[in-house]
Amino acid sequence: MESEQESDRSFGMRNFKYINTIKEAVEKECPMTVSCADIVALSARDGILMLGGPRIEMRTGRKDSKQSYLTEVQNAIPNHNDTIDLVLARFQSIGIDTPGTVALLGAHSVGRVHCVNLVHRLYPTVDPTLDPEHAEYLKRRCPTPDPDPKAVLYSRNDLETPMILDNMFYKNLLKHKGLLMVDQQLTSHPLTSPLVEKMAADNGYFHDQFARAVLLLSENNPLNEDQGEIRKDCRYVNL
Repeated sequence: MESEQESDRSFGMRNFKYINTIKEAVEKECPMTVSCADIVALSARDGILMLGGPRIEMRTGRKDSKQSYLTEVQNAIPNHNDTIDLVLARFQSIGIDTPGTVALLGAHSVGRVHCVNLVHRLYPTVDPTLDPEHAEYLKRRCPTPDPDPKAVLYSRNDLETPMILDNMFYKNLLKHKGLLMVDQQLTSHPLTSPLVEKMAADNGYFHDQFARAVLLLSENNPLNEDQGEIRKDCRYVNL
């Protein structure tokens, strides 16, 4: 079976090896008790907290799938150049409202964007919704319109607090410094623009909405006993 990690939506994601490291440690203490799905969810929860985000009380008891959901990854996870209407619709289909969706995109407050997903806003002409000075900085980071996907060519989402999950993301959007097209569109859509301003002004509100949305994501469509299993190795279904 082809792994979901092979999807282009997983482009740039690294260090899956640590999920297996955690799984091995947990198996020594509690064999066949904690699923890989729980490990992923709780790792996300703890990563959010370590980055200065909110603490999220999260349930456990998830089961791992017995098959690959590569197609569902392609169809369900938004792309960097999707329209806001499409993004809102996709999240609404799993019970996440507009404030929750805008908050989830605020995860782009941390991390970095590969030039592959940036250059269409820089070449052959600069996207008019992008701040001109910031565009010049991005051109220095991404000097070619045809970057090598395997090369380390990127820009950080947030130059001021790059490793803190805060509302600087929204402040940057209001200055036309959003890196991804889907992010910058938040400031021009009538349903999302007021929320960008509210989250830019109130970090607590952003954290509250983010925590609520992450919790909904973590409990979306869990597998029942017949559909799922607890894998022995997170890289493979059980034999």
